[in-house]
Amino acid sequence: MTEALSAPSPDAVPTRPSLGSNLDGVRQHNLGAVLRLVHGIAGRSRSELTRATGLSRSTIGALVAELAALGLVSEQEPRESTGVGRPSPIVVANPKVVVVTVNPEVDGVNVGLVGLDGTVHRRVRHATAEPPTAEEAARIVANVLEGFKALFDSGLRATGIGAAVPGSVREADGVVRMAPHLEWADEPFAALLEEATGLPALVANDASLGANAEHLFGAGRGIGDLIYLNGGPGGIGGGVITRALPLAGSSGYAGELGHTLVNSGGSRCHCGAIGCLETEVSQARLLDVLGLDDADGLDEAMGRLDGAGRAEVERQLRYLAVAIRNAVNILNPRRVVLGGFLGVLLDAAPQVLDAAVREQSLTASAEQVDIVRAELGPEVLTVGAAELAFTRLIADPTALHR
Repeated sequence: MTEALSAPSPDAVPTRPSLGSNLDGVRQHNLGAVLRLVHGIAGRSRSELTRATGLSRSTIGALVAELAALGLVSEQEPRESTGVGRPSPIVVANPKVVVVTVNPEVDGVNVGLVGLDGTVHRRVRHATAEPPTAEEAARIVANVLEGFKALFDSGLRATGIGAAVPGSVREADGVVRMAPHLEWADEPFAALLEEATGLPALVANDASLGANAEHLFGAGRGIGDLIYLNGGPGGIGGGVITRALPLAGSSGYAGELGHTLVNSGGSRCHCGAIGCLETEVSQARLLDVLGLDDADGLDEAMGRLDGAGRAEVERQLRYLAVAIRNAVNILNPRRVVLGGFLGVLLDAAPQVLDAAVREQSLTASAEQVDIVRAELGPEVLTVGAAELAFTRLIADPTALHR
C-alpha cells in the first residue's frame, strides 16, 4: 500500500537560512533547509528552491548535488513550461529512505514505514488482548520490523523511529511520564525501542504530533497558529502550533487540552482533577446513547438523531465550546482543527459550536478564528510520528553516512 501526502504549508519551512557559527554549520543548515523544502511533497524545481531559500542558483546546485550523493534526493526532468528559458530540474526526496512509525494503543500497536517523500509504504496493526506494557510494545515493534525484511531487502533504508504515545512524554529523553489508558508511568519508551530495534528513537505526545501533521499536510496547511483537538476511545488530546512551530513547553508537556476544566461540578477524571473536558465530552458516552458498539457508524448515526441522541450531542458541544473558548482566549489561534469523534460532533451541528465559542470568547480573539474538521483521518498519527523521526535527518542530512 502506498499513499502520498499533499504539500506542506510554506509556513513550515524557513524562508531564508540564518548564518551558522562556521562554514560547516552553514552548510549543514543549508542542506537541511533544502531537504525540508522537498520532503513530503512531489518535489520542487531548483528555481523554486532558490526563491524559497534566498541562496544563489550555484549554491542550490551544489547543495542538491550533495544531497543526491547522500542518497536523499534525486533530480527529474523538468515540468512542462510555457515560459522563456530552460525549465529547472525537479528535486524529489528519495522514497526509499524511510522512518518507522509507532503508535501504542489500549488494544494494540500500530507500526508503519514512511518514506522521505511522504509515501506510506506499509502500515500494520498488531492487536493485543489488553493494553501492552512499554516493554511488550517495543518487542512488538521489533517483531513487526522482522516481518518487513523483504521491504528492507528491496532497498528501503530505515533511519529512525518516531513514536506517538497517548500520554505525557518528557521531550529530553522520550520517557513517558504518564499514559493512564496504557497504564504506563515513567516508562523509558525511547530507550526500550532503541534497545529492541537498534534504531534511534524519538517519542512525543500523540495529539501534539497530530497537530503538526494537520498543520503540514491537512486542515492546517498555510495556517501558522492553530489548535488541534482529537477525541477517541482513550479520551481527548490536544496540540498547539504557534508561529508555524509546535508548542512544547519547558519539558514537552504542553497542549493537554483534554484536561481543561469545563465543569467544576463534574466527575473526577482519571488524572485526579474534577470536570476535565474528556470526562464531559466522551466517545463512550456518545456511543452508549446512540446504541453503537464502536465508532465506525458514528457519522451515519448523526444523520438520524432522536431526542436523547440530540440532547447528548448538544450537551457535549456545550462543554467542548467552553474548552475551545478557553484556548481561543489564551492562545489566539487562527484555526481550531477537530479530529476523531470531535470532528463528527462538529459536523452534526457546526453552527451550534461556532456560535457558542464566539458568544463566550473575547471578541478580538474570536473574530478571525474558524473551526474545521481534521483532514488526515486515521493517517494522522502515522504522518505525525514520521515527521518527528525525520527531524534528526533534516537537522543534519550528513548524519546518514556517519
